[in-house]
Amino acid sequence: MNPDVVVAGQGVIGLCSALALAERKVKVTVVGESAPGEASRAAAGMLAPSVERASAEADTFGLAARDRYPDYLDYLQERTGIRAALNRRGILQIALSPAGVKGLRKSAPATSSWLDQSEVSKLEPALSHSLGAVYNPRDGCVDNVALMEALLAAVQRTPLIRLSTGRVTQIDATAESVAVRLADGGAISAERFILAVGAWSAHISGAAFAAAVSPAKGQLLEYHGASLGHVTYGPRGYLVPRGAAIIAGSTMERTGFDASTSETGIAKIRSAAGEILPRLANAEPTSFWAGLRPLTPDLLPLLGPDPSRPSIIYACGHGRNGILMAPLTGDLVADLVTGSPLPHDLAQFRPDRF
Repeated sequence: MNPDVVVAGQGVIGLCSALALAERKVKVTVVGESAPGEASRAAAGMLAPSVERASAEADTFGLAARDRYPDYLDYLQERTGIRAALNRRGILQIALSPAGVKGLRKSAPATSSWLDQSEVSKLEPALSHSLGAVYNPRDGCVDNVALMEALLAAVQRTPLIRLSTGRVTQIDATAESVAVRLADGGAISAERFILAVGAWSAHISGAAFAAAVSPAKGQLLEYHGASLGHVTYGPRGYLVPRGAAIIAGSTMERTGFDASTSETGIAKIRSAAGEILPRLANAEPTSFWAGLRPLTPDLLPLLGPDPSRPSIIYACGHGRNGILMAPLTGDLVADLVTGSPLPHDLAQFRPDRF
């Protein structure tokens, strides 16, 4: 099959893009290979646009991305039988000091509400030590590991999509076509190329604006046997419920492509987790790992075509919000490829802004 579009990256952004394109009858080849620290599986799965806020249209985009999830997970379940758990109970940002109360109440978005100590205790008895909390309704989390399983199953069952193991090293593009060079010496030609390799975006020669994307390591750990119903932020970290487990995070380290964990990083997360949920103070984590977030200087993604070579479409640099924005990003990639009207203004995400 000669593809209409080549997607570089088999993470959550690349797979969502491929599925959205195939829904529009576009033939797609998705090229990728596993690498330590891939963010799609390493993430905590938060859907937190009310907490990880941006400005103007970027904020609206984040809220729309969150609200895309219920229908999207239904779509994946219908296609594959796999249900990725979605938690939309809301996110709590707890205050543990009078200064914390003042700061949270001052910075809370208009869509949130303040819960006093008794209200927090009633909602989450394990957080009765807090002095209050900002409650962000409709935010929450998704099981991103199950999401990736569902996406891969859906892609594998879609005749218009071909998965290819490999690494894109170079693209040679004109306004109307692109030649994709692979590390093994192979090549693929297509009408469009989608750059969705996350933290590794700058490694592809010919994608000039991807130089703005660089990796930032986030270490996380997991506990079993502790109960929490809501994603909860504390002063120095966060907790994310996932089935019978709790994911605790995270660090933000500029260590290049080093995806290892460290005693210092794990100790920092354990301390922050115990501060949020005291029963974790002396608990031993059952596992720990690190992921590489693809960051841009303004923490917003590169999303849109290369202005001079529109055969290249950037869909990378989503930072901490890759899981949140993936389904909606896929929709917009398909809109861009097929020339459909865009439901969102992508000016703040233009790839040539740096």
